[in-house]
Amino acid sequence: MSSTFAPLFLATAIEAVVRAGDLQIAKFNTGVRVEKKGAIDLVTEVDLAVERMFRALIAERFPDHAILAEEFGGAAAVPAGPCWVFDPIDGTTNFAHGLPIFCASLALEIDGVAEVAAVYDPNRRELFTAERGAGARLNGQPLQVSSATQLVDALLVTGFPYDVHRRLDDIVGLFAAFVGRARAVRRLGSAAIDLCWVAAGRMDGFWESDLNPWDIAGGALIVEEAGGRVTTTDGSAFTSRGGQVLATNGHVHPAMLDVISKFRQSRPELRP
Repeated sequence: MSSTFAPLFLATAIEAVVRAGDLQIAKFNTGVRVEKKGAIDLVTEVDLAVERMFRALIAERFPDHAILAEEFGGAAAVPAGPCWVFDPIDGTTNFAHGLPIFCASLALEIDGVAEVAAVYDPNRRELFTAERGAGARLNGQPLQVSSATQLVDALLVTGFPYDVHRRLDDIVGLFAAFVGRARAVRRLGSAAIDLCWVAAGRMDGFWESDLNPWDIAGGALIVEEAGGRVTTTDGSAFTSRGGQVLATNGHVHPAMLDVISKFRQSRPELRP
């Protein structure tokens, strides 16, 4: 990443997610229009307004950069050079139901590798940021993952895909496998917040599949820069376009991989 533009990249990421958060809060619990993209996949007029704001900002500041965002698409394949990967509201279902767990999530990828990340939770006024090789921060203070070493001492978090109704046995089955091993398992409804809370040491591990790049690109870098480990759910190298993630404090990573592997072995239809 060019050292000349690096400060401007981070400043832009911060500006974008904070502006997004201001728009979210201004419309939260005001009866916004909600539409369906799928049976349980929602989009609101706020998602669209936030993404339009973001695209205008990047077009003005970096007109030659690619964009991939949830509502209006973009660079689905990894482009050469810079690409901003943006979720205008991560946790739209929560937002639409008046549940204050949602955020804006952003990563700047260079040749497919996240170099800058910013996630803003406007309800708690928490700004998570990271630069590759420079650490992760929460409201300017350094982040560090937790020190839990065993699953019985770990608080885990996960999410369910939008086709969960058709895949109850495997989704809930793996959830149950972790419930049987961990101290507790939570389900918040925002993958980006899940990842940031792993980075902050509030959670010890997070797993989920069937994700989009904008769900996880920013949060994954924040976990890594906070000292955590991020892979796919089978332990291979993570990419934002891989659709799945296992992010932990590093200590419980092998145990979580073992739980996932044994569950898949018990279900032949789930094996890769």
